Amino acid sequence: AKNLTGYKNLIKLVTASYLEGFYYKPRVDRELLRAHSDGLICLSGCMGGELSRAIRSNDPERAETVAREYEEIFGVGNYFLEIMHHPKIEGLLETRAATIALAKKLDIPLVATQDAHYLEAEDAKAHSVLIAVQTNTDVGDAAIFKEEGEDFSFIDANTAKTYFRDAPEAVANTERIAEMCDIDLKLGRWVFPKIEVKKGKTLDEELQQLAYEGATRISYLMTEEAEKRIAYELGIIKNKGYASYFLVVADLLRYAREKGILTNTRGSAAGSLVSYLTGITNVDPLAGKIPFERFLNPERPSAPDIDMDFADDRRDEVIQYAREKYGEDRVAQIGTFGTMLARGAVRDVARALGYPYATGDRISRLIPLGSQGFPMTIDRALEMTPELRIMYESETDTRTVVDLARKLERCARHISVHAAGVVIAPEPLSEFVPLQLDPKGGKIITQYDMHAIEDAGLLKFDFLGITNLTILGESIRLVKHLRGADIDVNRIPLDDEKTFALLARGETAGLFQLNGSGMTRYLKDLQPNDINDINAMVALYRPGPMAFIPDYIERKRDPNLVQYLDPRLKEILEPTYGIIIYQDDILLIATQLAGYSWGEADRFRKAVGKKIPQEMAAQEKRFIDGCIQNGMKALVARQLWEMIETFAAYGFNKAHAASYGRVAYQTAYMKANHPIEYMTAILTAESGDIEKVASTITECKRMNIAVLPPDINESYGDFTIVSSGGAELQEVVRFGLHSIKNLGTEITDIIIAEREKNGRFVSFSAFLERVRHRNLNRKSLEALIKCGALDVWGDRGILLASIEEALMYNKETQRQEDGQDSLFTLMDDTATVPKFKLAEAHAALPEEKLAWEKEYLGLFVSGHPIDKYRRALERFKMSIHDVLQLKEGITVVIAGVIKEVRQILTRNGEPMLFLQIEDHSDTIETVVFPRTLKEHAELFIMDNGIAIQGRLSERNGTKSVVCNTAKALSAQKLTLAPTQA
Repeated sequence: AKNLTGYKNLIKLVTASYLEGFYYKPRVDRELLRAHSDGLICLSGCMGGELSRAIRSNDPERAETVAREYEEIFGVGNYFLEIMHHPKIEGLLETRAATIALAKKLDIPLVATQDAHYLEAEDAKAHSVLIAVQTNTDVGDAAIFKEEGEDFSFIDANTAKTYFRDAPEAVANTERIAEMCDIDLKLGRWVFPKIEVKKGKTLDEELQQLAYEGATRISYLMTEEAEKRIAYELGIIKNKGYASYFLVVADLLRYAREKGILTNTRGSAAGSLVSYLTGITNVDPLAGKIPFERFLNPERPSAPDIDMDFADDRRDEVIQYAREKYGEDRVAQIGTFGTMLARGAVRDVARALGYPYATGDRISRLIPLGSQGFPMTIDRALEMTPELRIMYESETDTRTVVDLARKLERCARHISVHAAGVVIAPEPLSEFVPLQLDPKGGKIITQYDMHAIEDAGLLKFDFLGITNLTILGESIRLVKHLRGADIDVNRIPLDDEKTFALLARGETAGLFQLNGSGMTRYLKDLQPNDINDINAMVALYRPGPMAFIPDYIERKRDPNLVQYLDPRLKEILEPTYGIIIYQDDILLIATQLAGYSWGEADRFRKAVGKKIPQEMAAQEKRFIDGCIQNGMKALVARQLWEMIETFAAYGFNKAHAASYGRVAYQTAYMKANHPIEYMTAILTAESGDIEKVASTITECKRMNIAVLPPDINESYGDFTIVSSGGAELQEVVRFGLHSIKNLGTEITDIIIAEREKNGRFVSFSAFLERVRHRNLNRKSLEALIKCGALDVWGDRGILLASIEEALMYNKETQRQEDGQDSLFTLMDDTATVPKFKLAEAHAALPEEKLAWEKEYLGLFVSGHPIDKYRRALERFKMSIHDVLQLKEGITVVIAGVIKEVRQILTRNGEPMLFLQIEDHSDTIETVVFPRTLKEHAELFIMDNGIAIQGRLSERNGTKSVVCNTAKALSAQKLTLAPTQA
């Protein structure tokens, strides 16, 4: 592109090639080129280009026509004929000579280029591997690497002059082209979506009106403080020109609320009263003492960033609304580039080099997992893992794989859709960024990632799908359906006794941000009775600040322990008992006690958070001097600096904690006040994750909520609350029909629709008569029977034996009702289909029923194989789920049933085992080494009940128990000491 017009035309061409011309690869035709040629320079291409193909086909007339046509499209002086120096490529030297001759004949300038696929010549092998990864082949495939030995690296100027000494003007023209390109991209200048307001009204006036209307809607007490805060915030928003951004976000969230889609907003936006009154956030910053300046301040250069959370099952509805409201061509999800991380790079390289799968697997398993935002690198893995380092130093194959993987890690592997990012532009997006289709889902996405999008001046809107909002929404729907009560979770009391009692008891399973053994233990110690306690725990329960939780708990219990270095700190730190928890605390201390401006305070926050030595030294002097100038003693100022230095790296965004703390409280409120509805909503939301369903059912049992297998007359698609129908009416939860494997949603929906229309199925024969669908076949009937959905009509074993008769009956009744001849009427036109009878067969054994439930529902429902060991298990204080929450290295005892036995041989040829041990709560891997196996070989058999004592180990995020000794659960005396928490 020569200029901005050319840049925009290039974007349009790339976009059109992906959205309109994609056929195996993105393509453009001459018509498109003519329409968007202004401001562009075109080169004739490599050996695969149209001109070179004509020359290689010995068609000089065609070559001349091609060259003249492209020169006519782009204009004289904007089209160049390429020549290259790759002597090992067949036919290139002849093509090059012909191109030089054609350039002279047509007076079209030459330009020297190279196929540069990598930077240095020694990267050739890594490039070959990368191509093999892309094409899912290996480097031995000659079809891919025909030009073996050719150099496709980037060359310097001197090399270029040597390669093209027969055409020096071609080298000179590379500089000429560079000089022709004079583009001034207006980076960093924000462009906002267009939003319509009433004629004669400005965007700022519209936002002000929306804020005051919101205050009326929620009956907000408009104090003098609130009036001043609104005016102050609106003034900054106006000066920054951000009103349209707030109006768009408010509009999106308004739409979601009107459609019953639960929302939340994260991040510092909850520090804005304007955001609260316009319905953007659900946290009152005045009540929570959250400063606006952490979100926006006069000196902050970056644009506002409001992260919107939606119920994940309805997020796409809001994105579609944005498309319809602001224009299909102006809204797109943002692309993101998946890169080759250390583990994946090792596996890919090993496969591409033709090594057995086990080679790559063995190496990659030794690479530790990274953490969010801090991916593991191969260099770090070599430092952290002695075993990997020894293999690298002693094994040639390992060194080859690791060295090549090191070159490839962090290379882009694919483009996909950003988890949350959506861009909304004031004009068609192709004026700003290139677009393409998501390779997997077919959605239009940007080819720029989120960082480039922001550089281009477009604002990223975060639409994040949150499962917990889906759970809240479904539980509210169930309460409305079953009780006729409307619940607005943003208006529930924040001092509900049941809610805080539930948290104080540690009943946190299924809660947002508050579950897990560590958090549960702290909540039981804390005995929270205020929403601020929940916010603080959300902020503190992270690596680093977790060390301060005991102090927080002690100070809450005994206010006398709270002391302030300076009396002015009380106003800032009183809600957190004198502990610096939030980044906002640091901002307020810097501005109120050290005299910082808000811009300086924001830079101060970032500097002490990142702990950059040079910046820290400068900030230390500035902070202490500022405190002294504001009346603080030098010693106290230094102590305050040291206090900030300790906490700053762990400081949490107060608005973010308040937003997440509010959702955490809402989930606790629903569990405490509407337990069966809330737990049913969790089961439905997590129905695709068997492990989560199993742990949720365990919690239901603890809560005395029965979860039963599916029932043909009671179950719907999702988990359902029904009456047990016993002497004492009690509500229970039924599995949904969609949970049954091999059934399919089509036949499920047919069954439910027929039942809703014409009532319950009174018998198996009535079911067979009424449900007419091709998918009511052996496979689906077997699934319904084995999972227990048809238990109301007889034993599963007898029903299974009756399947052939049932299918015949279903088929014949359909024929007769449709007026067709059946097997019986062909023999006697007065005959009718015989009455359906169940076969005579043996009832299913309890073990069979449980095995079928596991097969078709993914877990045991009506019982558990371990039930027969219940008395033996009573002495074990901790379940497998509890053990999995403990730290590695301690000695534990687990008890359960062996559900998988895998034997391998050690290097010495001795057998060892990997077991999967399961109880009611979870499953854990157990490693049995040869010596222990010899001592207890008779115990390690499938379905045996067993108690194992061993060391808790963790590798790559997965915990296991290394068995020291074992006992049969059926043994009369179990002498293994139970695990101590």
